[in-house]
Amino acid sequence: MQKNATELSYGKIFLFWLPLAATWLMMAVEGPFLAAIIARLAEEKINLAAYGVAYAFALIAESPIIMLMSASTALCRDQKSYRQLRNFSLFLSFLVTLLLGIFLLPPFFNSVLIKLIGLPTEVAILTHTALFCLLPWPGAIGIRRFYQGVLIAGHQTKRVAVSTLIRLGTMAGSALFLYFYSSLPGAIIGAISLSGGVVAEALLARYLARHAIDDILQMESTAQQHLNYREIWNYYLPLALTPIIGLSIHPLVTFFLGKSRDALESLAVMPVIYGLTFIFRAIGLSYQEVAIALVGEDQNNYHKVRNFAVALGISASASLFLIAFTPLSRFWFHNLSGLSDMLTTFAALPLQIMAIFPALTVLICFQRSILIITRITNPISIATAIEAFGIFLVLLLAMLYFPLPGIVAATLAYVTGRLLAVASLQRPLTLQLKKISCRKNS
Repeated sequence: MQKNATELSYGKIFLFWLPLAATWLMMAVEGPFLAAIIARLAEEKINLAAYGVAYAFALIAESPIIMLMSASTALCRDQKSYRQLRNFSLFLSFLVTLLLGIFLLPPFFNSVLIKLIGLPTEVAILTHTALFCLLPWPGAIGIRRFYQGVLIAGHQTKRVAVSTLIRLGTMAGSALFLYFYSSLPGAIIGAISLSGGVVAEALLARYLARHAIDDILQMESTAQQHLNYREIWNYYLPLALTPIIGLSIHPLVTFFLGKSRDALESLAVMPVIYGLTFIFRAIGLSYQEVAIALVGEDQNNYHKVRNFAVALGISASASLFLIAFTPLSRFWFHNLSGLSDMLTTFAALPLQIMAIFPALTVLICFQRSILIITRITNPISIATAIEAFGIFLVLLLAMLYFPLPGIVAATLAYVTGRLLAVASLQRPLTLQLKKISCRKNS
């Protein structure tokens, strides 16, 4: 599916990437919008808590299928690979939905949410209903990511953005309609709106991908490209483990913040810092599929795609540096986010530490993309495990030996962990690039 490989320019890379970056930024709007709706309804504390817990568990259920977009971008090259990966994606989407449904059975749900976590009864009841409304969420995410990967492989990234725009419209429309015309609790409105938006996105992504699918089905399979189901599983398992490991980091950091110095202040500013840095990290996250689609299996466009990644990473971090080290920091935290003067000052140093993180995100996504193309995926999950261990180690050392505010230790841990992950990926990446260079020269 590599098109006009020799004619690739930096302008074409930018136009290819821009809709995917817009897609990530649009998805970032969902959480704050629904939280604002729920906060304006009755019993907002209970409903916000129930919605937050339900959403967290839905993300856990979703995590095994997050990397389907990268897999379909890399593997859907001919009719046989498309059909096999489609069947694999549908099975995996069904499986995660089934597992979430089993978790909702009272013996499992009550054991985890009430006995283990200790949720109050009224919150647990609302969480159960909200999770039931979110039951279509993980499967629909898997389907839409598969077909969006097909669109990216077919160089139709604008259609990916269109499907996400419809998702946002459906979500917002559903939430506002239920807000004005129903008496449902806020947590249920949020869950129904999320599920409705993602189902609409999945259906539209399938429709928009029809021409790209037709192109793939006209391509004959080759023995070199073909993977059987066992090989697909071996290829995808490390990719599935990567977001699962990554999601485990956030509860760890939250637990540490609650036990750290300046715990309340750290917990208060963490979501604000995370939300701001996510805007710039989304630039890197959106580039992974771009590199997979444009570098190509023959690596002809490697240097241009790499150079664009370097410029993108520098630009993203430079923009965050500009906010972190100038009065724009106060404007964001105090004027826009509504933090007090004390919390605004407290958040300044952690943001400065995190300013390098967008560049590291671009770098690690580029590294992953080359390994995904070359079908060497084990180092990706290993690097994520190393990152998680690095974060844990820094947090532990800070707790035991260094009297740092919790949020400062947490941001240092995030940066240290990411640096370790990047370093661990560099060796397998270099080996693959050498093999490719040797094949070209032979």
